[in-house]
Amino acid sequence: MQTREFLDRLDHDRIVAAIKEAEAKTSGEIRIFIHRGELKDDVMGHAQRKFQTLGMHKTRERNAVLIFVAPRAQKFAVIGDEGVHAKCGSAFWQQLVDAMREHFKETNFTEALVHGISETGALLAAHFPRRADDRNELPDEPIES
Repeated sequence: MQTREFLDRLDHDRIVAAIKEAEAKTSGEIRIFIHRGELKDDVMGHAQRKFQTLGMHKTRERNAVLIFVAPRAQKFAVIGDEGVHAKCGSAFWQQLVDAMREHFKETNFTEALVHGISETGALLAAHFPRRADDRNELPDEPIES
């Protein structure tokens, strides 16, 4: 699928609203990145590099999560920082990816992302509740490049 077609089918306002709602309950940060073009290597490696490039490892509690989507390759990955991994374990990630994959297969792209955001937000809220001095450390809008 061409990236433009994928982007045209997304409800950007709904995605941003889901991020804002999720982050209102946690000190954690959630970002969506849409990769344009082909992938030269595996999606997980590319997502991990993008996580670093975006500075997501610099959050105060190391509790950022990146949902990385490569529409042309029809692949996606969810990357959480070390603070998140310490709290949730691999079973959470596998369940999340499996549920998102089902939405993607049905071409319910917005629903896939909103589901990922909501489930991630619930996990972050349980382990990293919002604090009085919390601030939004990363932008909420999806990024594409």
